[in-house]
Amino acid sequence: MDDNNSEDPRNENRQPNNSGPQFPFGGGGGNGGGPKLPDFKPFGSWKFSIIYILILIIGLSLFNYVFLSKVNPTIDFSEFKALISSGDIKRVEMTDSYFTGYTTADKPQVSQNPIIKSPYSQAPESVYRTVPINDDSFIKLMDDKNVSYYAVSREGSTVLNIIFSWVLPIAFFIFIWRFVMKRLGNMGGNVLSVGQNRAVIVAEGDIKTRFTDVAGVDEAKDELVEVVDFLKSPQKYIDIGGKIPRGVLLVGPPGTGKTLLARAVAGEAGVSFFRISGAEFVEMFVGVGAARVRDLFKQAREKKRCIIFIDELDAIGKSRINNIAGGNDEREQTLNQLLVEMDGFDAATGIIILAATNRPDVLDPALLRPGRFDRQVLVDRPDLKGREEILKIHSKPVKLAPEVDLAIVARITSGFSGADLANIVNEAALLAVRGGRKLVAQCDFDEAIEKTVAGLQKKTRVLKAEERRLTAFHEAGHALVAAFTKNADPVQKISIIPRGMALGYTLQMPVEDRYTMTQSDLLGRIDILLGGRIAEEMISGEFSTGAANDLTKATDIARKMITDYGMSARFRNVALTSRGSGIPAAERQEPMFQREYAETTQQYVDEEIARMVEEEYAKTKETLSGHKDLLNTLAEKLLEKETLDEKEFRELIGMAA
Repeated sequence: MDDNNSEDPRNENRQPNNSGPQFPFGGGGGNGGGPKLPDFKPFGSWKFSIIYILILIIGLSLFNYVFLSKVNPTIDFSEFKALISSGDIKRVEMTDSYFTGYTTADKPQVSQNPIIKSPYSQAPESVYRTVPINDDSFIKLMDDKNVSYYAVSREGSTVLNIIFSWVLPIAFFIFIWRFVMKRLGNMGGNVLSVGQNRAVIVAEGDIKTRFTDVAGVDEAKDELVEVVDFLKSPQKYIDIGGKIPRGVLLVGPPGTGKTLLARAVAGEAGVSFFRISGAEFVEMFVGVGAARVRDLFKQAREKKRCIIFIDELDAIGKSRINNIAGGNDEREQTLNQLLVEMDGFDAATGIIILAATNRPDVLDPALLRPGRFDRQVLVDRPDLKGREEILKIHSKPVKLAPEVDLAIVARITSGFSGADLANIVNEAALLAVRGGRKLVAQCDFDEAIEKTVAGLQKKTRVLKAEERRLTAFHEAGHALVAAFTKNADPVQKISIIPRGMALGYTLQMPVEDRYTMTQSDLLGRIDILLGGRIAEEMISGEFSTGAANDLTKATDIARKMITDYGMSARFRNVALTSRGSGIPAAERQEPMFQREYAETTQQYVDEEIARMVEEEYAKTKETLSGHKDLLNTLAEKLLEKETLDEKEFRELIGMAA
């Protein structure tokens, strides 16, 4: 009993006529002779960190303090002269900075090591220091007292002082500045490089993707063959006077392979490839986006033949019509610069712009006019044949068991995108490893599909006996209504094992892809959605919350029948749709929608939805009442086995397998 409806969650933005898997309902080797020596990596395991720099600076400071700055305290110059007069000081060492007096007359050998500043002697002596003052009588005083004096050169010490006092601190702060600027640059805040584009540039010949690596979008590939041919042989187009489209816009849902197609075009043409996301143009500084656009096209012109691919174009290309805030904001400046650059180069130069978006409806009309993005290529979800081809590509590196039939997997995954299919193949491989198998089996694909759509199986969730019984009848109701509804997709699996937020689920597998649905098909879907709630009422005499999402999706189908498909008695062949008001919502920053019809019409829509759902409820209840024994049998079998496959279900209800 789950809150999932019969429609695949990946199809929530598609028309309800797109069928898909239905989870509708329900709550070493040796190295030769000799011993192997350990690898010596003097720096390989040493990870650079700013902490080491800090430790080095602190160590140098301590060294300077202990060895270079350990000097005697100074005394007054007058006191220094008094000590000379009294005969205590026998020898004076004179430097530019200090006069140093010693109580012994012997002059020791001065060390050649510049690090040692103070002279030393064999006998103990006292040392006095003072700051020199310009006193003409000082030299005469020392001569009178027979004090020996001499000057000492401090060249070595001066060099060290300069290094430790100026060079190292400046180098440290330069390092810190570069480190911080690098981190800010990674966050998009380096003010010295804001005008540089962030495009990932792939050199000519480095792209290995080819059209053979892309499947399920044959029509889109055919449209892009001309672009590849022009980049390879532009002269024949120039000779005949033809012009290749300046820009090609790839439009389609997420995960359908738009970026992969762009890389395949660059790989086939053998040209450089600039890849950048639309969001990477815009920063918090005004004018940054426009500067990056200019820099991107400047680099592209230097390459002469290249492809510029802008992913998520709608990040900078949204229509300026709905900008009620006014002004010349950063995104609008970026868009204006992009429009100017696209007008400012000739396609004959060999620069082709590819862009991708899944929101073509919000793009500015100036982007889509001829001369800019001349051609729009739809990259839609693959059909049955395309899904099988995609599965074959993604399963090439995977070891499959002989019984695996990718055609069955493709049939079950109706409505899935290429990215979804790649994820299913990977999930199946992981499930095989988890199960201790060397090959991926068909059951791994089945489990991967259910896990992707319905969620992770929760075998440890313990339900009360009454909840478990109610869930069994709920799922049995869905399955029976589906079995007796004309043109409904056949039931493949029924389970009362919880998955995700659902307490159970019923899986329907489409026989073939469907692109349109009739009024009776839509009403049939409403019937299947209501089957679980009706079964609950029949067995317990009351309703539960397990069918909440079923009711939501049934109501949505009924509303679309009235407002979008013109399937109501009063407004037959009239679309009562809503349009964007241009006023962005406070939280989503997307245009709010307002209806373009009267309040009385809205009242009619509400009443018609209620009437339609009530009629289908009564009809479906009559159907289940006529098969009440079968409903009880199916529910009891579910309580016993928890899961029934298609064969068991058909045998149970007496249908041909």
